[in-house]
Amino acid sequence: MIAYRAETTMVSIVRDSMSRSENARSLIEAIYTTEVDLIPNEKEGILKVRLHQLANWSSGKILEHLCNELNTTCTQFPGTNNWLIYELAS
Repeated sequence: MIAYRAETTMVSIVRDSMSRSENARSLIEAIYTTEVDLIPNEKEGILKVRLHQLANWSSGKILEHLCNELNTTCTQFPGTNNWLIYELAS
């Protein structure tokens, strides 16, 4: 149930920046199946989550918006003192 609520929240975040908001859940599902780079930096207390670009340019802009929104939550990775920082790979 928690995973579904998190997914639904992410859908509502990306829906704000999409011209076809009915595709928001499909976009989030595509993000879940895309590889990411996890880059720990213990010295700075950061775990960077680098998302890879999706198929088209407009998805990249939407992913940037999602990353920015997720970064405002100031979330720590469970069981660590590392803050999660989301970014889009160039």
